[in-house]
Amino acid sequence: MPRLFLGLLLGALFASTPAAAQETPPNFVILFADDLGINDLGCFGRKDQNTPNLDKLAAEGARFTQAYAAASVCSPSRAALMTGQSPARLKITTFLNGRTDRASHRVLAASLNYNLPNGVQTIAQLLKPKGYVSATVGKWHLGGKGHQPTNHGFDEFFAGKANPGAESPQGGKGELGQADYAVKFIQKNKANPFLLYLAFDNPHIPLAAPAKAIEANAKSFHPTYAALIESLDAAVGRVLKALEDNGLAKNTVVIFASDNGGVHISELKESPATYNAPSRAGKGFVYEGGLRTPLIIRYPGRLASRVISEPVVLGDLCPTICALAKVPAPQPLDFQDISPLLFDSKPPVDAKPRALFWHQPHYMNQGGKPAGVVREGEWKLIEQYEDGSLELYNLAKDPSESTDLAAAEPNRVAALRGKLEAWRRSVGADPIKANPNFSRTLWEDCFVKTDVTKLQALPTSEAMRPLLADWRKAMNDATTEGSNGLIFLEARDAQVKAVKMKYEEPPLKDTLGFWVNAADTASWTFQAPKAGTYRVTVLQGCGKGNGGSVVALDTKQGSCEFTVEETGHFQRFVPREVGKLKLVAGENTLTVRPVKKAKAAVMDLRRVILERVE
Repeated sequence: MPRLFLGLLLGALFASTPAAAQETPPNFVILFADDLGINDLGCFGRKDQNTPNLDKLAAEGARFTQAYAAASVCSPSRAALMTGQSPARLKITTFLNGRTDRASHRVLAASLNYNLPNGVQTIAQLLKPKGYVSATVGKWHLGGKGHQPTNHGFDEFFAGKANPGAESPQGGKGELGQADYAVKFIQKNKANPFLLYLAFDNPHIPLAAPAKAIEANAKSFHPTYAALIESLDAAVGRVLKALEDNGLAKNTVVIFASDNGGVHISELKESPATYNAPSRAGKGFVYEGGLRTPLIIRYPGRLASRVISEPVVLGDLCPTICALAKVPAPQPLDFQDISPLLFDSKPPVDAKPRALFWHQPHYMNQGGKPAGVVREGEWKLIEQYEDGSLELYNLAKDPSESTDLAAAEPNRVAALRGKLEAWRRSVGADPIKANPNFSRTLWEDCFVKTDVTKLQALPTSEAMRPLLADWRKAMNDATTEGSNGLIFLEARDAQVKAVKMKYEEPPLKDTLGFWVNAADTASWTFQAPKAGTYRVTVLQGCGKGNGGSVVALDTKQGSCEFTVEETGHFQRFVPREVGKLKLVAGENTLTVRPVKKAKAAVMDLRRVILERVE
């Protein structure tokens, strides 16, 4: 009997040891701000905004200095966070329902899913077999009726009020009311493993905060915005206190981030909410100010306080949560589990930097234009979809993206653009289409006269309002009919008559290449919506030492010629205006033919752009 009693006692003791407790699945709390900029927290360097709770959270966990949203606007960023899939694969590539096509746009918006597709599993569905209860509190923005969080695996959904009023006890953007619901969820489910996704509407415009809080922040860049950030921090503090009060903090992974960069321009009736310097631009743009986000992860007892500088994407959080909960990751998976990065002091010595990709085939209300991005190591390539031009930046030496190195690094440009092209095809990205109702005047008013990507912050937000008045008016113009119009003739659609020249279709290519025979030609038969004179732009590449060939573009109404210029690499494409051609309304045929071949190959050709000018 004594031996039996001793055995039972020892068994009880071992069952209560920390090792056994470690088997308890962790809770997950995701705190998601709406349009919070990379510099908006004290722990990320901001001096004129008070964020004590978030600063403490960062001091207790990991603070990421190179974290990215999966998109520069909310819906696609949230879709990636929820599913671990790329917005391009999900075809949620802009905010829902997106900016309407208008005459100021050179290209048409890509097709769009207006809700999270059925059959794509969310974090809540992935954790469900492990016994997790889940709730979404606040902003969903991934579909309406029939596509709410409870239709995608969450047990509860409480939206709260996004704009309850400046003096509301719920907070100017509803953040305090949302936090209070989250606290009740924690208290109710403290005996179960849980997933809490608290997606604040703060600090998204329109901005509203109590008068006293605004007055207290009168010396800030934007006093109302600073008051909102202070209230956001207080809301976060309520949730963190609830975890402590219920004895859950040590076994809860707390994640704080923002869905995209801060708004650095005027929108609605607001002057610029914040500034993102030294990062370029802000929300809606694929420059660093639009994609970079503050990211903090705390997991007491498991994750040491540290600063992590390796680039990560918020889409990584889905497979990471799955790994920590010991459930299978979603399939297909476009991001990666970063738990080894969290818990290992250093990455493997031979680890190669992974390539990160973005696809934004839309115009944004903040002024962002359609573009694709690949980042690998310290290098970032941007492909502007309007004309195919390519920009290259070294982020380690140039975090402000102020010096375009594309001309100096043609080989690197070619390699990165090839990876971006291959990735787009792998996720099923739709091709870009020209806008037949384009207006050059309206486009220039929006994107040329004022380059808001290079906008410099003044001492106060209000001082910037008059500088942006004309630009904002142009951006708000929803005119849909333009007299110019555009036509894109893509390499993949050409009719080729050739011995050697062909359309190169490997995943990393999209060009007419192998143009070594001067008799080889390519032509397109197409419809012109209006008769007139059209400006001709070619998207051309040519390797070092191979320039100088003369090429003609012929229609029945005439022709124009240009001399091929070297671009440093056949796959570094540069848009060049080469002349004008007359077209008739309806069917036309354009043929590209070498007049004189100067060197080993004529050129590579990706696209011919025709813009009606008169």
